[in-house]
Amino acid sequence: MTEDSDTTFTDDVARAIARLDPELEKRLGKDPQAHLDLVALTSRARDEISELLGAAVASARAAGASWESIGSTLGMTRQAAQQRFGRGSDVTAAGTARRLVGLTAFSEMDALEDWGRHGWHSVNFGPLFHDVEPSDVQWQHRRAVVGGRAARDLERSEDWERIGGSWFPWVYFARPTELPAEPGEPE
Repeated sequence: MTEDSDTTFTDDVARAIARLDPELEKRLGKDPQAHLDLVALTSRARDEISELLGAAVASARAAGASWESIGSTLGMTRQAAQQRFGRGSDVTAAGTARRLVGLTAFSEMDALEDWGRHGWHSVNFGPLFHDVEPSDVQWQHRRAVVGGRAARDLERSEDWERIGGSWFPWVYFARPTELPAEPGEPE
């Protein structure tokens, strides 16, 4: 990256944070609390970016990138990259749970449908991943826009169970069926 592109990137990030509270910039000159609000927003953005970085690394691993190339991209050693991001970065067992990584808005529902037929249901999610746990029955999954009509209908339904919080712009739901789970795991 050049110095100009670094400055543009920094400006773009600052504007993205400012958009989270459109009145913040006006308040900064006269309201001391506005500075603390800026600290809180920036901290929250850092946490989200950290989570996105972890998901991006998991996606790169799922696509076949080596720890050496990931470390080089991040300006660290292979060992440092693997130590920082290695846990849960591939489809892994965590007790009986699995983390499905490298999922996108275009692929995740197909993946959840496949895993659901084999008795696995999502219990948590984040950028580019879903954590799934096994059961004896098949599961259905739905994704809806946060605050949308479909999300409100699923939330009110006794059949559907909300998964975790939300990952803008999506919220996820799952429900068991009466069908026995297909044996094995999806390919």
